[in-house]
Amino acid sequence: MKRLDGKVALVAGATRGAGRGIAIELGAAGATVYVTGRTTRTQRSEYNRPETIEETAELVNLAGGRGIAVPVDHLDPKQVQALIARIEREQGRLDVLVNDIWGAEHLIQWNVPIWEHSLEGGLRMLRLAIDTHAITSHYALPLMIRNGNGLVVEMTDGTAAYNNQNYRLSLFYDLAKMSVIRMAQSLARELQPHQCTAVAVTPGWMRSEIMLEHFGVREDNWRAALEKEPHFIISESPRYVGRAIAALAGDPEVARWNGQSVSSGELAQAYGFYDLDGSQPDAWRYVVEVQDAGKPANATGYR
Repeated sequence: MKRLDGKVALVAGATRGAGRGIAIELGAAGATVYVTGRTTRTQRSEYNRPETIEETAELVNLAGGRGIAVPVDHLDPKQVQALIARIEREQGRLDVLVNDIWGAEHLIQWNVPIWEHSLEGGLRMLRLAIDTHAITSHYALPLMIRNGNGLVVEMTDGTAAYNNQNYRLSLFYDLAKMSVIRMAQSLARELQPHQCTAVAVTPGWMRSEIMLEHFGVREDNWRAALEKEPHFIISESPRYVGRAIAALAGDPEVARWNGQSVSSGELAQAYGFYDLDGSQPDAWRYVVEVQDAGKPANATGYR
């Protein structure tokens, strides 16, 4: 894959989790990376978590790139418009857009039908998952298509193939994650005449800060969580999907993925990259063939 020196990326929703992992890996490939979110060292979003966009930018710098933290609420069109105007003023181009905005875990009521689920929470979830992506693409893509050969990544949970066959445990969550996949398909048609590419990408079972905290473990001892959840054996670090996005961004033939829905595990097989521990977890194949099939946890052949 080509290095990303001279390329400019925007990771929208890079405070933590996949967004942070993606920003770091784009930086490691040499890109200038704008990282956005609502939590800074002076203010927190309703998540009320400690991770900040400044930390993410510093990690991008340490990886060898240039990280630029910009506080943005992507539900506010004026803030997004100002962000893109700043990127245009400072860089004159945008090569990679990663729509990773989410921030709605605290709103999900798992296995609760729509008539019992909080309507306010469900609609807020849809706004955070869908409106933010549409608003960001609306303002960002005119700058991207100016130079062509750009890449838009719509981050979601689950591939189209898996989600089409499985209820994702909440109508609102199901709709949010499937809508993003459809968004990538639509963007692919709209961007193709401009020699740009749109892809929907999902990580597997990702060891985000929130997930590690849930299991009471750290990245360096995550296997201790297997006592509580044996299927966590298939989990992956946020850097794994980051390497997937960096591989896509550095592929001169990335248009072959246009409009597709793919996972970090699938892209690892295609591009030959590995997670931090040297493995290649293929979580969604594992979920179907082992976890959903009711078999005992065993990642042999899946990582």
